[in-house]
Amino acid sequence: MIVMTEKDPDTAAANVQSSLQEEYLKSLEELEEGQLIDGTVVEITPEHVFVDVGYKSEGKIPLEEFDTPPEKGDDVSVVLIRKEGKGGQVVVSKQKADIRNFWKELRNAHQEGKPVKGTFDKNIKGGFEVDLGYGVRGFCPFSKADVVRVEKPEDYLNTIGEFLIDRLYSSNKLKIVLSRRGFLEQEINRRKKEFFEHTEIGDTVKGRVKSFTSFGAFIDLGGFDGLLHINDMSWGHVTRPKDYVKKGQEITLKIIHLDPEEQKINLSLKHFTPDPWINFENKYQVNDVVKGKVTKLTDFGAFVELEEGVEGLVHVSELSWVKRVNHPKEVLSIGDEVDVMILSYDIQQGRVSLGIKQVLPNPWEEIENKYPVGTRLTREIVKVTNAGAFVKLEDGIDGFLHVDDLSWTKKIKNPASVLKVGEEIECVVTDVDTESHRIRLGVKQLSEDPWRSLQNSYPKGSVIEGEVTSVTDFGIFIRVPGDIEGLIHKFNLRSPADDTPEDELLQKYKPGDKVKAVVLDVKPEAQKLSLSIKEYQKGIQKKEISKYIHDDQDESTVTFGDLLKEKGADSFDS
Repeated sequence: MIVMTEKDPDTAAANVQSSLQEEYLKSLEELEEGQLIDGTVVEITPEHVFVDVGYKSEGKIPLEEFDTPPEKGDDVSVVLIRKEGKGGQVVVSKQKADIRNFWKELRNAHQEGKPVKGTFDKNIKGGFEVDLGYGVRGFCPFSKADVVRVEKPEDYLNTIGEFLIDRLYSSNKLKIVLSRRGFLEQEINRRKKEFFEHTEIGDTVKGRVKSFTSFGAFIDLGGFDGLLHINDMSWGHVTRPKDYVKKGQEITLKIIHLDPEEQKINLSLKHFTPDPWINFENKYQVNDVVKGKVTKLTDFGAFVELEEGVEGLVHVSELSWVKRVNHPKEVLSIGDEVDVMILSYDIQQGRVSLGIKQVLPNPWEEIENKYPVGTRLTREIVKVTNAGAFVKLEDGIDGFLHVDDLSWTKKIKNPASVLKVGEEIECVVTDVDTESHRIRLGVKQLSEDPWRSLQNSYPKGSVIEGEVTSVTDFGIFIRVPGDIEGLIHKFNLRSPADDTPEDELLQKYKPGDKVKAVVLDVKPEAQKLSLSIKEYQKGIQKKEISKYIHDDQDESTVTFGDLLKEKGADSFDS
């Protein structure tokens, strides 16, 4: 501070001026060329900005060095180039000051973990070259360019982003490594923290559909996700999330659950409307017939909307009493209005079971009267299987003809060898099961069971004649009346006096031979006939012995051996 003590004002003023000049010169001595100093904008022209830096003249800066035009009074940092340029004018540079300030900010950002701005400029090996300005470039690896995988690097070029500086120098050389992902994760964590601090259950939020899963959709709420579960999309049944929201769609949702510890957010679309299930029982009861609209067709049935938010399922088995429906699309289309019966419901689960066939008369209730057991029919074969054939009785109702019911006597292994689709066949109804919706048919039942006839005509112990059909290791088969085959086991081939080995004995017979045998057993239910030549020959022997014993004319003693010699073996086949 300068205090004037002289009585002469002119002298005092001169002394003040001299002191000011001394202070000014002293301040100039403190300034050094290349020093960063602050100045004030005092004048602006179309080409230049004049800055007062506390010197005898203002510094002149080209207007183009300013990103935005300054105003008078604005503070500006400049570098002192020369104290005295041409014409004694001080020379300053804002551009050099900006570069110095830039590097200062860059170092501070690296030390303090603050972001810097940059532009994705080039796609190079392993990442991007980022322009940070002032000719400074850094490297951002693909793995640090975003919080998601970089699929198309070209989409990032020329976009501006904020980056954290992972590394500024390496081996004392400038090598800037940047991470945009680090900055984004910081921002996401910040926004997520604010979300949990300021959001409550019941609040409304906006988000964008990010991705789908089988159980719902993930909604981007600003870098972090909330879950829109499939059960919270609609009060009705939802099978495909994509039917309710689209990827990339911006939607408004309600918060229904928050868990800050687990960082979980549950969202809902359906909670914008009242729960229609609350009043369900006031409107609907089991066995009610109501109108609905077909909304969806699946392999297992059709979904029918009774009202907004209330959908029921008509299972494929509940579509028709008689028609074999493989897929609902065979009888229904989306948008059809149909009458349905409520079969059951579960309010807690939000499920309704519906039926369409229950609205119509059940033809199976009259089927037993229309096709009583014993009814003879001539109908078309519609399908042949390994077990038999389906025969169409009327539209939607088939009877089944089992392979075992084709013939009483023939063993048919392949039904397709005797049955053809499209052919008509005569058959008889053998069984009707209305509860299981089954009708059994038979062809062999059109004629009398030859096994029963055989049992009546040839009881056990009777003699029957037949023709050899085949010879096996264990015996011979012969065909007898009724086109029935019986078995004579090799043990039942030998006569009492015959000591021929069994294998040789079998060789005596060949297909076409006529033989007589005794019936040992007939089992119609098992279709088995057991025969014996041995027993037949025993019977002959008994008759011969009885004849000689009762012959009054011959009183001589006759032995069994004499009888064999006299009659000879051939007589037992007569």
